[in-house]
Amino acid sequence: MARISGVDLPKNKRMEVALTYIYGIGPAKARQILKNSGVSPDTRTDDLADSEISAIRGTIDKDLKVEGDLRRETSMSVKRLMDIGSYRGLRHRKGLPVRGQRTHTNSRTRKGPRRAIAGKKK
Repeated sequence: MARISGVDLPKNKRMEVALTYIYGIGPAKARQILKNSGVSPDTRTDDLADSEISAIRGTIDKDLKVEGDLRRETSMSVKRLMDIGSYRGLRHRKGLPVRGQRTHTNSRTRKGPRRAIAGKKK
């Protein structure tokens, strides 16, 4: 089983898909990594040689910020916005949509389940 950036890649998947299991790598980035490291995108994770794994690992370490470092950076960015009290930071703090979406009827994902309003009987 191939282990790259602290993530066990799934068995018997194409490398192009398997690399997307790493936080910070999507389909386009996975194709770019495989091209730079000289590995075929159609290669299965079970069929990888140790040299190919080390080439992919080297490409990722050299070019990208993934997994723990990327998660830390994004959380620190959000924390910075909350600390300086910007509008976006206040929205993060209140658990509301940050990018200008409407909240009157939508945004249940951010706000959570509906809560009943007391005294609404007729």
